[in-house]
Amino acid sequence: MATSPAVLDVMSLRAVLFDVDGTLADTEALGHRPSYNRAFRSLGLAFRWGPKLYRRLLKLPGGRERLKYFVQHYQPDLGPEAEEAQRDLDAWVAKVHTLKSQFFKRSMRRGRVPLRPGIARLMREARQKGVRLAIVTNASLKTLKPVLRYSMGPELAAEVEVIASGEEVANKKPAPDLYRLAMRRLNLQPHECVALEDSEMGLEAAAAAGLAAVVTVNSDTLEQDFSEAALVVSCLGEPGAPTRVLKGRLGGLPWVTLETLQQLSAQEHFAQARAA
Repeated sequence: MATSPAVLDVMSLRAVLFDVDGTLADTEALGHRPSYNRAFRSLGLAFRWGPKLYRRLLKLPGGRERLKYFVQHYQPDLGPEAEEAQRDLDAWVAKVHTLKSQFFKRSMRRGRVPLRPGIARLMREARQKGVRLAIVTNASLKTLKPVLRYSMGPELAAEVEVIASGEEVANKKPAPDLYRLAMRRLNLQPHECVALEDSEMGLEAAAAAGLAAVVTVNSDTLEQDFSEAALVVSCLGEPGAPTRVLKGRLGGLPWVTLETLQQLSAQEHFAQARAA
């Protein structure tokens, strides 16, 4: 993945765009799924979302969409909630999602969902070099706030300059709308940015927006198709917790650095230029 210093100087990286769920932290496995199940239990519902089912539901772009799809396609026994759900499914879904969000915030407040290895390191490294930070997520701003407050902490969260959240666009990921919105707010072009994602859906969105992307897999996305990604790793890595490379190559240190992202951004730009 070697790129000459001259290329790095010309193709300077200006911003790193972070996905949230599964990328910044294992929020799905440690936060959202358990919180859905607590919401179901509190409503007197007998079913639970296990890991296998939840992985299938994650192919949908948001929590409300997953709840509605689950009810319509799996037709679970809603017991005491059946009449209300039949009368107005959207209102019932909103009620369950609000309840889930309360349980999720409680989990975050109790410190159950830490940042993934290398996230804080890379963010600090970027800011020290004058590279800007943005968050690009299908989640709502309301859902995002506990992650910023409890996983990232106020000091690191204050370094995030731009947030593009799911309620701000007509089409969530895998559409490129959120990434395009973030780049407009940053006043930057795709070759000046790199996206960090954890899922096939996120990779598709980044690619459609013309962005190079690093994929950091987790237990929910490990088996997804990342053949189009230039670099796929187990995590960003850090001293004491090196990354495992699943696709592509790292140069130098055994973790993803700002220089790694710079090289990917330059390579993506030149590949697009050759294809044009």
